[in-house]
Amino acid sequence: MPPDSHTVHSLQQLGALLGPVSEVSTRKEVPYIAAPYRAMIEASPFAILATSGPDGLDASPRGDAPGFVVVEDEKTLLLPERRGNNRADSLRNLIGDPRMALLFLIPGVGETLRVNGRARISVAPDLLARFVVRGQAPKCVLVIDVESAYYQCSRAVVRAQLWTAPAATGVPSAGQINALMTDGAIDAEAFDRVQPARIEATLY
Repeated sequence: MPPDSHTVHSLQQLGALLGPVSEVSTRKEVPYIAAPYRAMIEASPFAILATSGPDGLDASPRGDAPGFVVVEDEKTLLLPERRGNNRADSLRNLIGDPRMALLFLIPGVGETLRVNGRARISVAPDLLARFVVRGQAPKCVLVIDVESAYYQCSRAVVRAQLWTAPAATGVPSAGQINALMTDGAIDAEAFDRVQPARIEATLY
């Protein structure tokens, strides 16, 4: 939609709309992984990785056992890159633009953690060896230089009832989505039948 008289187009307008930033919101942001933030990272089994590249933005899920993102020190995080679909949108973006962000979620906890920084892609053998699971090393490891970290209050999670809402209904299965997006080239029922075993066999 084209902008109109109701479009907010300046920082001044935005400030007037939202009001002042609270002192707590400012003080909770630090340029390192503080002790409470480390505890959140070590408890988190899921994070969303955001990157930027020449073809646009990308946000993709990352997950494993709690603590799969390692706090190497207060300025460094290590994120193993496991098997996926090989699109590698995030990694392609990081090649050209190392800026990235992580949003950590913790089941049952309303607060989330945001970490911004810059990442490089490492295939150092000793680093890969630290993240072997089921006999499989990751493809690479993101070495993240932390620039800022701060927790986000629970309002969004509470509004979404993320950890308390009943399971959603009416969501198409992976097979149904693939069948639709390939104009029937993929058989939905056959895909869904073997999908659980396929995922389990290729997790790492």
